[in-house]
Amino acid sequence: MKFLVFLVLLALVVYALVRVAQQRGLRPPPRRPAAPPPRPHGPDDDPEFLRDLDRKRRQEEGGTGGPGGTGTGT
Repeated sequence: MKFLVFLVLLALVVYALVRVAQQRGLRPPPRRPAAPPPRPHGPDDDPEFLRDLDRKRRQEEGGTGGPGGTGTGT
């Protein structure tokens, strides 16, 4: 019977020590997963690409073509 009481008291002391260690931060906090890497953007998200695409389309149609273009400019 004395052995059982000793075992319970020992378990309580170990439990208390573990709780105190967790609260004081002796163990490092669990790591959060890293944020996912940024997704690559397609060329259709790039304003410069879209501007250049529009300029080329207008040149093919005979439009102005933007600054310095050779079109008639309507």
